[in-house]
Amino acid sequence: MDLPLIWFVIIAVFWTGFFVLEGFDFGVGALHTWVGRDEAGRRVAINSIGPLWDGNEVWLITAGAATFAAFPAWYATWFSALYLALVLVLLALIVRGVSFEFRGKHDSSRWRGTWTATLVAGSVLAPLLIGVGLGDLLAGLPIDSSGEFTGSFLDLLTPFGLLLGSTLLVLSLLHGSTFLAVKTDGEVRDRAIRAASGLRWAGAVLVVAAAAATWALGGRTVLAAVLGALSVLGVVASAMLVGRGRDGWSFVATAVTIGATVAALFAGLYPNVLVSSTDPAYSLTVAGTASGQYALTVMTWVAVVLFPVVLAYQAWTAYVFRARISSRAGLPTALPAA
Repeated sequence: MDLPLIWFVIIAVFWTGFFVLEGFDFGVGALHTWVGRDEAGRRVAINSIGPLWDGNEVWLITAGAATFAAFPAWYATWFSALYLALVLVLLALIVRGVSFEFRGKHDSSRWRGTWTATLVAGSVLAPLLIGVGLGDLLAGLPIDSSGEFTGSFLDLLTPFGLLLGSTLLVLSLLHGSTFLAVKTDGEVRDRAIRAASGLRWAGAVLVVAAAAATWALGGRTVLAAVLGALSVLGVVASAMLVGRGRDGWSFVATAVTIGATVAALFAGLYPNVLVSSTDPAYSLTVAGTASGQYALTVMTWVAVVLFPVVLAYQAWTAYVFRARISSRAGLPTALPAA
């Protein structure tokens, strides 16, 4: 078996799963002050992702850990280049997680307002910065012949990276608003549908632009073309379904859109894992950065055993907490335990 290729696909699945699952969490966190005009409405929005958000973030940790274990040279170069950006991502995720836990711990409008603002900021910055970092893989970074990053922070702000980051941010907002339409009722649901209606066309424009740019920059394979087309079809379907009483299908459509957008990036990137803008010959490849056969074999058996368990757990969690959350239910101020 071609284990390096298999693990490249697995890492692509992890990143895709992260944005499909954590994307709506980001969207809810960013939109909760708009869809919830009072404290009760904001608690409804936050509690809709209460049992899910920390489990969804595990996909990000797993994607990073799998990259480190399966492709150490890729991890070393990419994470070194993104060092400052990764610090900002970590800060965004930390303040976001703390905000969930702390905003309901003290009955003060100033206290809640502070943690509300940090929740919004963290939920906006995380998908934007992660999207820029993923886009840089395909856009290219200044990498020399020894795999060392030779640029500066400004070199990370590639046009395609900024486009992909903006696309994933808007899609997260759209994904979050369709999730709230499924999970809530009353005024919160109505405002979520209005938010989705306002975001759908911006999302459609950005998805088309990102799909075209991915095709232009990457390997023009059949798979890349199919995934790019699927991302466009998904956002068009979502735009047509929003506000028409098809909340579940609209959420599925945004999940397909954001997932296909990320997957298309990796399909266009292969056989590279990080393009060098200095010289294409210096680009890092799947075969050239992979761990040894023994390490990949052990990792594969671990993944075969544990990955279905993770999927089953998350499916069970989603099933248990499938009911709509209502502002009439008398929800507590504090976020429920996950």
